[in-house]
Amino acid sequence: MVKAKAKIKIILADDHHIVRAGIRQLLESAKDIQVIAEAGDGEEAQSLIQKHKPDVAVLDIQMPKASGIEVTRWVRSHLPEVGVLILTAYDDEPYVMAVLQAGANGYVLKTAKTEELIQAVHDVCEGKSALDPAVTQKLMSNLFKRPEKTPVEPLTDRELDVLRLAAKGYTNKSIGVQLNISDRTVQGHLAHIFAKLQATSRTEAVMRGVSLGWISQSSGNIAEE
Repeated sequence: MVKAKAKIKIILADDHHIVRAGIRQLLESAKDIQVIAEAGDGEEAQSLIQKHKPDVAVLDIQMPKASGIEVTRWVRSHLPEVGVLILTAYDDEPYVMAVLQAGANGYVLKTAKTEELIQAVHDVCEGKSALDPAVTQKLMSNLFKRPEKTPVEPLTDRELDVLRLAAKGYTNKSIGVQLNISDRTVQGHLAHIFAKLQATSRTEAVMRGVSLGWISQSSGNIAEE
């Protein structure tokens, strides 16, 4: 007898009940996704995440008591194994960058198609980054328009190899296997890459690499470790 695959467990947080009901219906249209609890504010979201330890927390940004950014930061500090997907109407760069710097795995707009939202949940559950195409395009546009304040220190050939593999969604372990180096060495290279590119996450480093023409824009999913 084939064992049924475990469902992806979701905590859904949004301060509008009708919006939550609609999002829940969309998410559960996928047979392998189950919303196990809902929260109407940030504090309740933290409590439910701590209690249920879901696979993915789907959070709005603007919520009473604690914002999605604050909840994301709390999750990263206390339950780093829980994936965080921001689902919001805001596509402003400050919001996006604040959420990514707080440690969110994904950022999807409420205008996204059902299949895009479901795919984002799967990607985040697998430890990958999921950015709404509209958000990615806007961030990339702003990066290309932004003048360089200071010269960027070039990456070594090995650092470029690591960055390009990270952009394709490979984890530290997978990168190490492909380059025949240890996980610790991969982490060291990433630390140097972050410092040189003034980045705080893989997503930011990859987008910076794209803006500099070092890697292709069609970078795929980015695994965050």
